[in-house]
Amino acid sequence: MRLPPLCPALAVGFLCAGLSASVPAQSAKPPITLDEFMNTTAIDSMRLAPDGSAAVIATEAPDWQHNVFRHDLWLWTAANSLGPAGLKPLTHSGSEENPQWSPDGRWIAFASDRALPGEAAGADGEPASDGDKASRVWIIPVAGGEALPLYTEKLDAHAFAWSADSSAIYYSVTQPLTQAQQDEQKREWKDVIRWREQYRGDLLLRQPVAPAIARDLANPAPNPPKDDKKSEVPVDAATVATSNLEISEIAPAPDGGSIAFTTAPPHHRVENPADYEIYLVPSHGGSARQITHNQALESHLTWSADSRTIDFEVPAGAGCLEGPYQDVQGRLYRLDPASGKIERLGAEFSGSFSAFALLPDGTELALGQTGTEQQVYRIDGAHATKLDGLAGTYGDIISARRTGAVLLTHSTIDDPTQVYLASDPLHPDKLTALTAFNPIFAQRAQPEWQTYTWKSDDGQTIEGVLIFPPGKKGAKHLRMLTLIHGGPEDADGNRFGADWYDWAGLAAANGWLVFRPNYRGSTGYGDKFTLEIKPHLVSKPGRDILAGVDALVRDGYADPGHLAIGGYSYGGYMTNWLITQTTRFEAAVTGAGAVEHAANWGNDDLTFDDAWFLGGRPWEDPQLYQDEAALFRFDKVKTPTHLVQGGADVRVSYLEGVTMERALQSLGIPHEFLVFPGEGHPLDKNPWHGYIKVREELKWLEKYDKK
Repeated sequence: MRLPPLCPALAVGFLCAGLSASVPAQSAKPPITLDEFMNTTAIDSMRLAPDGSAAVIATEAPDWQHNVFRHDLWLWTAANSLGPAGLKPLTHSGSEENPQWSPDGRWIAFASDRALPGEAAGADGEPASDGDKASRVWIIPVAGGEALPLYTEKLDAHAFAWSADSSAIYYSVTQPLTQAQQDEQKREWKDVIRWREQYRGDLLLRQPVAPAIARDLANPAPNPPKDDKKSEVPVDAATVATSNLEISEIAPAPDGGSIAFTTAPPHHRVENPADYEIYLVPSHGGSARQITHNQALESHLTWSADSRTIDFEVPAGAGCLEGPYQDVQGRLYRLDPASGKIERLGAEFSGSFSAFALLPDGTELALGQTGTEQQVYRIDGAHATKLDGLAGTYGDIISARRTGAVLLTHSTIDDPTQVYLASDPLHPDKLTALTAFNPIFAQRAQPEWQTYTWKSDDGQTIEGVLIFPPGKKGAKHLRMLTLIHGGPEDADGNRFGADWYDWAGLAAANGWLVFRPNYRGSTGYGDKFTLEIKPHLVSKPGRDILAGVDALVRDGYADPGHLAIGGYSYGGYMTNWLITQTTRFEAAVTGAGAVEHAANWGNDDLTFDDAWFLGGRPWEDPQLYQDEAALFRFDKVKTPTHLVQGGADVRVSYLEGVTMERALQSLGIPHEFLVFPGEGHPLDKNPWHGYIKVREELKWLEKYDKK
């Protein structure tokens, strides 16, 4: 259920709230258009140079001409400018992700599926198909020069990290087959998919960087003769560890003595939390030792400077270490690999942690969400102290290896996400902007917003956000769209969103009051609030949402004759359920939401999570599975409904959408159903799919809104 946007030019005129110059009066600005809204540049990740003097930033932006999203790297250096003028393109192919600085600060490694010279490209100048690509590790010198591949073999790197001395890169790949083994497999099985047996675990490899540099400087050597007994592991690589699982994250210790890594199932289906653990192996190779045993999904391994402890996080909705699996808020932990002892950090904090950074002196900073904002906290054992910060949401935090500086992202509902440098990490309110993407939003009329609280049917206080059309904050009797967030372990608040999933600002620009409820199951309101969704997966939060709609009508904000509802992923689950509970909505727009839970349990890649929510597998409580399923109440649906689904979605099968469409068709309910070929749950393959989704959803709302 979890989810968890013409190539734009980099502009330098827009800074975040509190740091920007004055702008023309709101009333003089035109509203944002669909084309402008969907043409945004998103910040994927960022890394700070070891000495804090430079930063590399990864972005995603739509390439409308080639029907793909570009992934580019940008380099900011203090020597060029202290502001966005210091930001320059680092790569040009549009397929670079996950940049990592070498510890000596001379190189940046990144993942890319760009073709090597001589490799087959797509026909007629089109990009090669995914099946013809390999996501290799590449390196590029910071001082200037072209990127070069760490290896030339066609191997997908699942994770990678620099060695402590910058001489090598550790990376993980699926255990390769020799040519003879590949040929035998084709003869034996043809095109048959062996559902589980076909998967293999990973190798953790150590590849020295020097041979890659030498190979790049030398004239190309002739292709070696075919050896059907040779595997595809690069000749320069040494095997450090072998795993029956995929190695999903790699963290070398600063002293160079050992490597920590996390695992995940190679089929990428969350069926058993025990597949997600932390292991330790000597850096020179040997048997890996499992050092955690729990029902949580650990991530973001970060060694202390003295290599004695490892801090890590367990994201919201990914379990916890305090007992059996449960979908609680995000947590932080510290592990002593020698003893296996684990300490929970910031345990007194009532909200949800989502990211952290360790400073060279051992100070830990973390991003903590409470209510509708996410701020920076200093962690001291079980304590968490909020630091002075800007209103809004800090979305990520990254520290430098040798200095106290940190990188932060920050946004508000009206201010696009930008990257900032905090030279003093204990003062995240004093920031230098390094980026200035998406300036169009400062040039257009912006929506206004406020928090809103109400009582649910059992007396519980619930909070949400109201986003008003530009210039209409506080206005009454507005047409209202209830737009429900996914997750459910998430919360809407004072943060920027502009894509196919988060289009509240565009709806407001089109004259809708947008109601974003943080129903039970949302994060930022305590673990008890988050856990109260179980086992009433849709009915409990559904009552929270309907109570909020009632309150907004009663308070005069919403016009009861002009109500609509929508959501994607878990927001789609809720939309599908709520149109069976009331006929008050004039229109619904839903995407990737299940209408029943038994088949979805079998198809969903978060199978374990689904079973936890509903108290067991389908045969263990079949009545609850039916009671919490919208499908068995569709005889009550009267709402015209627009549906979308990714054709290759394994989070919520596209067949859930097919089932819902057939139900609506048999009932004679007005509806449309769009299927996006090749798209999984995130709709991240072709930007036109997201564009068409939002375009058609807005048209649907207008069509059925009674004038």
